[in-house]
Amino acid sequence: MTAATEQRVRAAAPARTGVGHVHSRRRRQRATTIVRLILAVVVCIVMAFPFYWMVVVALSPKDDLFTTAFRLWPSRLTLDNFTGLFASYDVGTWFGNSIVITVFVTVLGVVVNLLAGYAFAKLRFLGRSALFFAALATLVLPVQVTMVAQFRLVTDLGIYGTYWAVILPTAATATGVFLARQFILGIPDELLEAGKLDGAGSFRLFRSIVLPLCRPLIAVLVVLIAMATWNDFAWPLIALKQDFLFTLPIGLLYLQGQTTPDFTQIMALSLLALLPMIVLFLLLQRYFVQGIARSGIR
Repeated sequence: MTAATEQRVRAAAPARTGVGHVHSRRRRQRATTIVRLILAVVVCIVMAFPFYWMVVVALSPKDDLFTTAFRLWPSRLTLDNFTGLFASYDVGTWFGNSIVITVFVTVLGVVVNLLAGYAFAKLRFLGRSALFFAALATLVLPVQVTMVAQFRLVTDLGIYGTYWAVILPTAATATGVFLARQFILGIPDELLEAGKLDGAGSFRLFRSIVLPLCRPLIAVLVVLIAMATWNDFAWPLIALKQDFLFTLPIGLLYLQGQTTPDFTQIMALSLLALLPMIVLFLLLQRYFVQGIARSGIR
């Protein structure tokens, strides 16, 4: 072998080694992607199975619950559980009560949380930081501690046993104020300064500049407040003393407390209670993700 040939072989060796390294790295990346995909599918199946089983039981005949055969799907599809549920219980009233309370609490909560977040983020006043941290401190208090104070408050106001006993105490939350403040902090001060030069006051700045930029935040607040209110059980059970004011979670407890509870009807009511929140989240999903991401900028 000549000297020139040896030099060409030595020069080509590192190149072949580099190509082999690239191929090996690509194989490892491919294998990692496959493993992650498998894990994601398994996690999705585990998390979705309870919802799937709820749908199966709600659409199954009652006899399927007492059979010894293992089934992952109904022996036959039926809507008897839903028709029997509406015929035996006042589900329509429970559903209407939940909608009324959830809509009022959500609207008031969004307005109050946005205004409070704007004040803490952009306005300067004495004790602003101390008041904000005092509001955050309430997050560590158990719900059972505040219920006593809330009960005395609604009793003194004379609204115990009405919708307002549930709506007013939950119209604003420390979590909502925190998210609103963090989001509004990300709005440039230069925009507000330009509005002030045009003679705009604090409320007009909020309405004309801040509010149009808060669409993702509004979506986050709507989803969080609506879900919390729709699923709330303990406080409505205490504050609503009349049967015709009961909400869906209380109705579920009523069904479970029957002498011979019908689990197919319980699953049917659970499915009906779950569907509105699923639809709401799907409608606001894009804005919800944006709002959560931007609320943690500062």
